[in-house]
Amino acid sequence: MSRISPKRALFEQFASVAKAVAHPLRLEILEQLAQGERSVEVLADRTRVSVANASQHLQHMRRAGLVTARRAGKFVFYRMADDGVLELLAALRRTAEARSAEVERVVRNYFHDRDALDAVSRVELVERLRSGTVTVLDVRPRDEFALGHLPGALNIPASELERHLAELDPIREIVAYCRGPYCVLSYEAVALLRARGFKVRRLEDGLPEWRGAGLPVEASGPP
Repeated sequence: MSRISPKRALFEQFASVAKAVAHPLRLEILEQLAQGERSVEVLADRTRVSVANASQHLQHMRRAGLVTARRAGKFVFYRMADDGVLELLAALRRTAEARSAEVERVVRNYFHDRDALDAVSRVELVERLRSGTVTVLDVRPRDEFALGHLPGALNIPASELERHLAELDPIREIVAYCRGPYCVLSYEAVALLRARGFKVRRLEDGLPEWRGAGLPVEASGPP
């Protein structure tokens, strides 16, 4: 019996990692874990599936080394293994953007309709933060904000934004961000604020990419 070649053995392992992310729900779970450590119950709630279903998908990704787990009492908490997983997701997104006509259609018909302006780059926002000329608005849920956020960011979840407009300075430019480059929350927040007369733009991506670039992140502890 011929032995499998070392190269074929490696390719099989690469393929097992690819299989571990080859499901839309797993990608959605990883987007959640990119914000910080989460329990299975929270992940199930945020992705609108049963705890058993979420746990099954998490186990597949744990075996592939994409996530790690720890137990605290009756609860199991997961986190992304390292920033390499974030790089994998970014490479997948870039490839799909460049090669998939369906991705291009969705981006054009949904995202560009809500915000056709160029997003603010991380470099630009760093300079604006140093000069103190911008309000940074985090529109993620409060528990995600507590896990980590951009320095000095104001947290108003997108679902509450309409009720808290008085907290925003109508003269000062706003840069809104959320979970990543295609997080619907920031697009909806920008559309709402512009309709109310605010000067607002989006950050080019989200907290995970900001943190992955080695930029400072603040945390406010448990929500």
